[in-house]
Amino acid sequence: MSNKLISSASYADTKPHYHILDGLRGAAALMVVWYHVFEGFAFAEGSAIDVFNHGYLAVDFFFMLSGFVISYAYDDRWNKMSMGDFFKRRLVRLHPMIVMGAIIGLTTFLLQGGVKWDGSVTPTAGVVVAFLLTCCFIPAWPGAMHEVRGNGEMFPLNGPAWSLFFEYIGNICYALFIRRFSTKVLAIWTAILGAVYLWFAIGNVSGYEMVGVGWTIGDSVNIYGGFLRMMFPFSVGMLMARNFKPVKVRGIFWLAIVLLFALFSVPFFPSADGICVNGIFEMCCIMLIFPAIVWLGASGDTSDKASAGICKFLGDISYPLYIVHYPVMYLFYAWLIKNQLYTLGETWQVVACVYATNVLLAIAALKLYDEPVRKWLTSKLRIGMKK
Repeated sequence: MSNKLISSASYADTKPHYHILDGLRGAAALMVVWYHVFEGFAFAEGSAIDVFNHGYLAVDFFFMLSGFVISYAYDDRWNKMSMGDFFKRRLVRLHPMIVMGAIIGLTTFLLQGGVKWDGSVTPTAGVVVAFLLTCCFIPAWPGAMHEVRGNGEMFPLNGPAWSLFFEYIGNICYALFIRRFSTKVLAIWTAILGAVYLWFAIGNVSGYEMVGVGWTIGDSVNIYGGFLRMMFPFSVGMLMARNFKPVKVRGIFWLAIVLLFALFSVPFFPSADGICVNGIFEMCCIMLIFPAIVWLGASGDTSDKASAGICKFLGDISYPLYIVHYPVMYLFYAWLIKNQLYTLGETWQVVACVYATNVLLAIAALKLYDEPVRKWLTSKLRIGMKK
């Protein structure tokens, strides 16, 4: 798997946050960890994921949030910053945690014995190259010496980093040309992307009967499909930000969390009469339900200190949790496979420890590394808005 993204977008320095969107991003990141727990059971049993089956759609939700907040934060700021300033800001926001994810991924891979999925041991040189290239965010290709797990992952030391790779591409496209689109042209661009994405999903172009693509550069479907998977919701988010008018809404934060959890828990739909039914469900989520959640989330606000604190905490840990949790899951998967355990009932104590470890690791990475490093880099690079 896979998402800010989570992709994770930062707001411009002087603009207020959409607090509920912060909280929803963090809640979705927690759900990604939950999804990967059940992915581990499927790996161990050699079967499909049969619980929390659609958790991978959180990545599409992250991309939409990213497009919304980047458009909100930067569309009216280009007279105060250069393209270089924008790229520096995004690198400072995203890249330190990518490096930390590589460090944690290297550590857990070595703790696991440096073993590929087929049981062979990876040469030390391959591990070193994989680490350095991951720090530089250069993807591995299947069969390469530094594709150390033998599973075809773009970033074998930290699989979900693939979504940040496409997040970078989205940021580059935004800075180079999408930001220059008029709202009308952006709407046409988004409609074209949506039509192609519908064809891709409902026509089962990937052959996966799902839109969970982009995690490898081993085939064109994942490369082009990953770009499409990022660019459509990103563009939808931008379009909503440009046309946003708040509506009166109460209690949307908790309602949205329940709705997201319910959507991600929906079981897989098998194809019927040559139509990818699962793709229809995915497109309903991405095209209809996610935009409604983002719009309503941006309309609402926290009404008390408790909910404000929860949203801030979840927003703060969302990106660190997403980018550091999967190396720990590799250890969990290896343990499941070794002990031939396939259910939550058999492993709930270990699952609880894994979950808590990931949350604590995210908090530690945020407070002890990410925030200080970003503060230092911001000062060093003199990043700020011109008056």
